Amino acid sequence: MAKGRILFINQGVAPFAEESEASIMNRQLPQFSQELGREIRVFMPLFEDVNERKHQLHEVIRLSGMNLIVNNCDHQLIIKVGSIPSARLQIYFIDNEEYFTKYGNTFDEKGILKPSNDERILFFGRGALEAVRKLAWQPHLIHYSGWFSGMVPFYLRRINKENAFFSGTRTVISLQDDAFEGKFAEELEKKMRSDGATAKDLRLYQDLDYLTLMKAAISYANGVVVASPNANPELVEFAKENKRNFIPFIEDRTEFFTKINKLYDTLCGSTINN
Repeated sequence: MAKGRILFINQGVAPFAEESEASIMNRQLPQFSQELGREIRVFMPLFEDVNERKHQLHEVIRLSGMNLIVNNCDHQLIIKVGSIPSARLQIYFIDNEEYFTKYGNTFDEKGILKPSNDERILFFGRGALEAVRKLAWQPHLIHYSGWFSGMVPFYLRRINKENAFFSGTRTVISLQDDAFEGKFAEELEKKMRSDGATAKDLRLYQDLDYLTLMKAAISYANGVVVASPNANPELVEFAKENKRNFIPFIEDRTEFFTKINKLYDTLCGSTINN
């Protein structure tokens, strides 16, 4: 099995996020890949329920401080890092005082999607990629999971299409049990257009809800992993219909993670040894 550099961009990683089927897998899969000899980096948002003191997070000064423009306004990108000693993993956190401290988590007390999430997923998607560029660590493949990472492929393929740094980078998306009710703000299209979205891009993001966001992400992806037996069946069928490299859910984690890593090798080909 080849090695290579794999970037994981996840909505939540245990133990920093609440323990769930998704957050546990988002911790175990990078560890498994690293133990195969791969170089890995893991990013997630710094939501307000992450206990910075308990997990001893600290700011990465050399990566922080750049401003990202969202909706024609500058927003400071702050990068923090924590570790999982037992897994020999470092987790990088995308932070911004307004988007994560002020607005808190993604849903209100009634379980309704907060209006601020449109700008937050834009900031997170672009912020993760900009941080990786500043690290000067070029991934062969990006594996992203959770709807909050749904704008990562948009930025990778469209906004950064002229940037040689990500030339040849392949992508895999995990489909999880994370569906929600409600839609993103109608202004999202305008905000994407100000960030370079084309008419072709915007056709994928009209009337944006969970299914539309994830179908757009699948449309950009090179591979799809069904990471939960409860993943939305419409999305699973959409991935099959679009003939994406596809791995169905497998309960045995060792077998499942081995197949996923073989997919990494298949997608990256000979470039993964460079």
